Amino acid sequence: MIKINYNNEKIANSIAKALTPDDKFAPSYLKVRTWNEDGELNSKIECKDRFDTFISTIDDLLASIQAAEKNIEIIDSDNYEK
Repeated sequence: MIKINYNNEKIANSIAKALTPDDKFAPSYLKVRTWNEDGELNSKIECKDRFDTFISTIDDLLASIQAAEKNIEIIDSDNYEK
């Protein structure tokens, strides 16, 4: 399980919502579930395939989280400039 504490319900929820569509299209041997709980982003990964598939999934998940964080930063900075 991956847990990232943002101490911010809105940010954790936004990132969880951005990742949830990917969870639904995982192959049958891979289960990924992402949710927000009290400002903490949680992702549970279950892989019934090779270990390298599991590691690749974690890598993809972290890259997606990073992209969502960057988008939130851009949106926040745009709101401050207006």
